[in-house]
Amino acid sequence: MAGPDSDPAIPPELEAWFAGRDWRVRRHQAEMLAASDRGLHALLVADTGAGKTLAGFLPTLARFCPSRLGDGPVPEGLHTLYVSPLKALAHDVQRNLLTPVEEMGLPIRIETRSGDTPSDRKARQRAKPPHVLLTTPESLSLLLSYPEAPELFAGLRRVVIDEIHAFATGKRGDLLALALSRLQALSPQLQRAGLSATLADPDAFRGWLAPWGEIDSVALVEGEAGAEPEVSILLPQEERIPWSGHAATWAIPQLIEQVRAHRTTLIFTNTRFLAEYIFQELWDANEDNLPIGIHHGSLSKEARRKVEGAVAEGRLRALVCTASLDLGVDWGDIDLVVQMGAPKGSSRLLQRIGRANHRLDQPSKALLVPGNRFEFLEAFAAQEAVHEGQRDGEPFRPGGLDVLAQHVMAMACSQPFREEDLLLEVRSSLAYAWVDETVFARVLDFVATGGYALRSYDRFRRIVRERDGTWRLTHPEHAARHRLNAGIIFDAEMLDVRFRNGRSLGKVEEGFGASLKPGDTFRFAGMDLEVEAMRELELVVRAARRSATIPSYMGQRMPISTHLADRVRSMLFDRAGWSRFPDDVREWLEVQDWRSHLPAPGRLLVESFPHHGRAYTTYYTFEGWPANQSLGMLVTRRMEDRGLGPLGFVATDYSLVVWGLKAVEDPAALLSPDILTHEFVDWVQQSYLLRRAFREVAVISGLVERQQPGKRKSGRQVTFSTDLIYDVLRKYEPDHLLIEAAWADARARMTDVARVADVLDRAAREVDHVLLDRISPLSVPAISMIGRESLPSGSADEDLLVEAESLASMAMRVDPQVEPEGE
Repeated sequence: MAGPDSDPAIPPELEAWFAGRDWRVRRHQAEMLAASDRGLHALLVADTGAGKTLAGFLPTLARFCPSRLGDGPVPEGLHTLYVSPLKALAHDVQRNLLTPVEEMGLPIRIETRSGDTPSDRKARQRAKPPHVLLTTPESLSLLLSYPEAPELFAGLRRVVIDEIHAFATGKRGDLLALALSRLQALSPQLQRAGLSATLADPDAFRGWLAPWGEIDSVALVEGEAGAEPEVSILLPQEERIPWSGHAATWAIPQLIEQVRAHRTTLIFTNTRFLAEYIFQELWDANEDNLPIGIHHGSLSKEARRKVEGAVAEGRLRALVCTASLDLGVDWGDIDLVVQMGAPKGSSRLLQRIGRANHRLDQPSKALLVPGNRFEFLEAFAAQEAVHEGQRDGEPFRPGGLDVLAQHVMAMACSQPFREEDLLLEVRSSLAYAWVDETVFARVLDFVATGGYALRSYDRFRRIVRERDGTWRLTHPEHAARHRLNAGIIFDAEMLDVRFRNGRSLGKVEEGFGASLKPGDTFRFAGMDLEVEAMRELELVVRAARRSATIPSYMGQRMPISTHLADRVRSMLFDRAGWSRFPDDVREWLEVQDWRSHLPAPGRLLVESFPHHGRAYTTYYTFEGWPANQSLGMLVTRRMEDRGLGPLGFVATDYSLVVWGLKAVEDPAALLSPDILTHEFVDWVQQSYLLRRAFREVAVISGLVERQQPGKRKSGRQVTFSTDLIYDVLRKYEPDHLLIEAAWADARARMTDVARVADVLDRAAREVDHVLLDRISPLSVPAISMIGRESLPSGSADEDLLVEAESLASMAMRVDPQVEPEGE
């Protein structure tokens, strides 16, 4: 890490500008300049409001200061690239960066480039680039696909990557990693800088940022400590914390009071559905007609910009929003952030808290509003994590082959290339260091022919190898088609749930529909439904002859982070710490401890008990909803094979509840590791999961085009095209490159198979199987969700609370009894 004694002399122009604003150059800002002067790449980890963006640009500003220019000419051409995950962030940074440039009179031209930039300006930027260009990973990749790219980037000196945590671990990060490798080859003197407020493992990001993964070439700069955020948990004033539900509507009257007491309040929810519901509830309780807005990704761009402008101008007292504002712009007047429901991760919570005040020396104020008792524990764990400075985040994974195929095509559009040269570039990125000559040859063959089963079709022949070993485009028109279609962002589709006669019942997210196969049953719109088929963007169903096996459709949800889940599990086991909890939560845990066991670190608690004439089993996994949903699919399949008559399951972030005709006597046998090679493979292939994953990789890799000159294919048309190709490949070339890429996505992103594997690992080591005579207190929150659809609606939430109270009275009854049986 750069030390304070290594600070170079700050150019006097910069010092004067800081002093003129009664600011000082902070230590981490000076260290970013020092790292650049020593020829190092750098990763800055600093709290929101610490001046990260200015720190990233400080070496650029210094380079153009007259005191450093001396008698030399002003540098011509593109000097610095700024890459951010959001177009809006780039525009905001441009405004903030223009202030010091204009006030110091520096000869720097700054422009933005994104999908919204007019084509004539894009062409001018290639011919006469600005000194600083603010862009996104997708726009940068497209820029590299032009023949002018080598000349355009030859003089590039810096790349600043903002909010690096937001996309480095995903496919957009793969695309950017490949772009960085190309830029480094075009401009060997290039320095890379990454910026973030919330990194759990900075060294992993240093490796991602460094050419060839050489971590020592990246200086780690840690920001000055800011004021500690004030995080508190809102509790009911007269009632108890609810047993179940996520909406936390009990808090609406108290929230209105908080909105009255603050200048501007940001109210975060975890889903768009919940945002709409909370907004409506607040509006109904808003007797003073306070100006309250809503912001989420389903709203039009114009509506979002209008709301953002109203907040920036101080015209709104509250704004209900989702992850669409996790990476918000600098709104200094926000003085309270509210998190409705569980925060799901300490880094996400810190990112949201940072939207308040946005100043390093003033504490941000946040209020956590739990929807149920498990969410209270999660909020408590997050509060402790923030206080201790603990972070969490997504792990890195190998770079995707579909993204690599898109990059290869972009390079061919720019100029002919030699296979060995491009492979060397690709492997210089840590994400693609795993790619060897054999894998790369498969990727080239795919881009050149579409693969063995498709090579007879001319439209899939995009590049060809010449006799001298260079690869080039087969026709110039492929370059235009690539630029029309290249990109990584893939919007999730909604499926129409319909009967065969055409009657529509509503919509579900495609991720849920893809997990089903013909014959599966689920509850939706108050009915038990059986899947007949998934065609294009329709889920065709009929009324089921039996109760639904798969729980009511609850919408896609972000999972609790592994770090936060471990904290909750430790809190449950730490009986001495229960004194910090409200009376009703403490009583809940005490009765659970009396009647059963508590989940212990490193062990898997499983409870079995009769309920309503059925045999119930609860697995306390703490691995998040997606993993538990996947585990439910697998366990019920295995139960069916073993004659246990499974009837259904319900998953939450914390547990999986399965019920059936016969009791589970040996849960460890149901959770043996081979479930991931037998039942998992059958499920993915028989459901629509692999087909859905294939559609995404087919579009990203360029096999299927979403746009043609003058028109864009509908989601239905794209699905129809990819389904046809998928069927051909599954039959004639099952080891096709894109089938492999689709499997990787199905495992990593759609089913959270890594966290399922963690459950199986614990089950292999130690299972605490407890046999009870009735429902346990800890299982009430999950079991009360059975048959309830949590798409927010007041009556459904009220019914859920009534059901939970009924179950709780049974679970919390303490009878004199013998110790529970354990295995």
